[in-house]
Amino acid sequence: MKVSACRSAALGVFLTGWAWAESPAVTARLDAAAQTVRVEIEGSLFTELIYGGQAKPVLFPIVGPGGVAMVRQWPLRPAAPDEEQDHPHHKGMWFTHGSVDGVDFWKEGPDAGRIAVQGVPKIVPVAEGVMLQTRESWQKPDGAVVLTSATEITCGAEGEDRFIDYAITLMAGERPVVFGDTKEGSMGLRTSAWLNLKGAGARGQALTSEGKTGLEVWGTAAKWIDYSAVLDGGAVGVACFDHPDNLRHPTTWHARDYGLVAANPFGLHDFQKKPKGAGDYVLKPEAPLRLRYRWLFHRGDAGAARLGERWKAWAGRR
Repeated sequence: MKVSACRSAALGVFLTGWAWAESPAVTARLDAAAQTVRVEIEGSLFTELIYGGQAKPVLFPIVGPGGVAMVRQWPLRPAAPDEEQDHPHHKGMWFTHGSVDGVDFWKEGPDAGRIAVQGVPKIVPVAEGVMLQTRESWQKPDGAVVLTSATEITCGAEGEDRFIDYAITLMAGERPVVFGDTKEGSMGLRTSAWLNLKGAGARGQALTSEGKTGLEVWGTAAKWIDYSAVLDGGAVGVACFDHPDNLRHPTTWHARDYGLVAANPFGLHDFQKKPKGAGDYVLKPEAPLRLRYRWLFHRGDAGAARLGERWKAWAGRR
């Protein structure tokens, strides 16, 4: 099944199978046998949603402006030059958490939780591109369900820049569920080695909306964070935007010099030295929690990409 979408910025017209130069065509194709959804921009791979065969659904690979790989290849593919082979649970882009009613969904293994997509993703054409809709079951190692979630992943382009809007709604069952205070979470991405701040091949620099740079970004609160680096064709970067309607906005960032970039509103003890449990969040059956993020893969550094302006425009949407 293949769905195509395109948007005219000038006219606001939704079209199918045709592209305006200022708004590249975005297509998505489901491969139920491989348990993937392939998303292309103007006929070239942007990303794939791998919704089966893993401990959690992941987006991998992710191809940025100029065709550069934005996320680490290992362990889903053989390691690229200069890649570190650590933290095998860091795969592309994902949403998990390290303590959900005491179950660790961040790591992977026989003693860890598993997030299983129910059925197959639904592909929906939208004005911005295409939206992939899934429902998930968060399961203990013995298969018991801890909670469920509904995810909407919208893929699109703004000129050469590309974006992934990731919205997840977390829902408790008959009783409350506690998201524990731990740094191991939550909305994450593992960058390619050239975006890292340290290690072989590292060229990256990090910046937050509050002006924190380099190693200072870890654990701090900010509306957005950006990692960028200069390649032969100029600077390229990846930014993550936190929506103002999100829990504890502006979020705290589990952002490392080795390329982990993760928004985590729960880890207040580790990040801000608050008392243990200060970041706990009780998800009640009658009150689902919705979290929204934009990942922007852009040309230029944070200044050239106008991240402050673009966060403000995106954040104004309700």
